[in-house]
Amino acid sequence: MIKRIQLAQLPTPIKKMPHLSRMLAGPQLFIKRDDLTGLGFGGNKTRKLEYFVADALAKGCRTLISTGAVQSNHCRQVAAAAARLGLGCILVLAGEKPEQPQGNLLLDLMSGAEVIFVPKDQRDQELAEVTRLAEADNRNPYLIPYGGSNALGAMGYRQAMIELREQGLNPDWIVFATSSGGTQAGMLLGARETGSHAKILGISVDKPAREFRDTISEIANAGAKLLQIETNFQPDDILVNDAYCPAGYGVMTPAEKEAILLFARHEAILLDPVYTGRAAAGLLDLISQGFFKADEKVLFWHTGGTPALFAEPYSEELVKP
Repeated sequence: MIKRIQLAQLPTPIKKMPHLSRMLAGPQLFIKRDDLTGLGFGGNKTRKLEYFVADALAKGCRTLISTGAVQSNHCRQVAAAAARLGLGCILVLAGEKPEQPQGNLLLDLMSGAEVIFVPKDQRDQELAEVTRLAEADNRNPYLIPYGGSNALGAMGYRQAMIELREQGLNPDWIVFATSSGGTQAGMLLGARETGSHAKILGISVDKPAREFRDTISEIANAGAKLLQIETNFQPDDILVNDAYCPAGYGVMTPAEKEAILLFARHEAILLDPVYTGRAAAGLLDLISQGFFKADEKVLFWHTGGTPALFAEPYSEELVKP
């Protein structure tokens, strides 16, 4: 049996988005609020961490180590999980140390994480060295992969799809931000297990679709093996749209800004400028193209990230006319 420890407040709610549905004259829009999972400002990574932390505790580990960008939502939730359970936490963040911590980085530090800043091309090397030193110092480290994306992490969204079925909504489409691939891999596993007919469409925030399809199918297949399920995923089974990421990771274009403001002003839902803002921009554009049928139910899965709204340069850009 795969161990799990409760960290999230579940189930997260599903709400209709009636104002945007009418305004856009498209499909029926719903949102699942995984920004409300409750751990350190919430987000999708909490679901994955329920499995990683359970594994760490079972192995007697006392320090969580992970990596990400300076405004990493994943690292923020790792730090919060460590604080919740009385564990140490070391984060290796790719980027320069800012003069003033803001957004997710501020929350990392408030949670008591030790933060190390490195150039992106040195991240993996530094991560290995940090883990080695923690072992030498008898801190019993547990290394959580980038984005929490491997077979064990995928169990979080495999379980989330079971939760979705129990909530009674059967969407035709599920649309969300995809980056490291574990969330989408877990959704695919859960969809197979529950018999869901939903098309699972990831909006890439940073990588080409071809690369994502390979990564996600590998994680999903490894997850199936972990579950001892006889099923197989091919890259062609994976739906990823990479049309909205040419500007680069973390760059808020006018499309992301428009999407963030539309959701805030018409549904009182706060998105973030890196992940959900980009996914929402993609969703709005696809609706404008007539991609979805008018009678279809489209579920936008909010994966969190709200603290980035309070970091520069995003906060300043969002209030400019």
